[in-house]
Amino acid sequence: MRVKICGITRPEDAELAVELGAWALGFILWRRSPRAADPAVAAGIALALRRRVELVGVFVNASLDEIAQAAEALHLSHVQLHGDEGPAFCAEVARRTGAKVIKAVRIAGASDFQDLERFHTDFHLLDTGAIGKRGGTGETWDWALAARRRRKIPAILSGGLTAENVAAGIAAVDPYAVDVASGVEAAPGVKDPDKLAAFLAAAAPQAVEVE
Repeated sequence: MRVKICGITRPEDAELAVELGAWALGFILWRRSPRAADPAVAAGIALALRRRVELVGVFVNASLDEIAQAAEALHLSHVQLHGDEGPAFCAEVARRTGAKVIKAVRIAGASDFQDLERFHTDFHLLDTGAIGKRGGTGETWDWALAARRRRKIPAILSGGLTAENVAAGIAAVDPYAVDVASGVEAAPGVKDPDKLAAFLAAAAPQAVEVE
């Protein structure tokens, strides 16, 4: 199972995540997030690790120019759109950046999957729906709803995942990858090494060597 570690703000956390076998690192490029990455720090991390891991920029209602500039500066392989972006905007992001596009949707009910059908992006990220929040709630959603997905676009499971529940989430949703931020933190934007290792071991045990 591929694992995306999101909310990366520190080089040491990024390096450890890659050493443990993470598939992707996520930089939150939305200043209102408590896990927002400093662009200069993110650029340094990207330069050091871009050949070893996928790099994902997370945006909320950013302009095309902002996304394109960040994609170039951070060598982003993936762009995650976590706001109110429509299908045409997603397609233009792919064209402008050359990056793969992840469209995130907040799942509160079965109708949210109907809306997701409009998005022909490379991936769909399934997160927890919460009023007034764009993610990072630390809460799961009803994984049984995933059976309502019709389109076979690869799914990334997100929302309240921890080392204790990620295996159950994988079994229920059968995603392409899983995404975690708060579930491996000591504080917002600061990863806990033990939680990080435990999560990778639970989600992708073949990728982690525990001494």
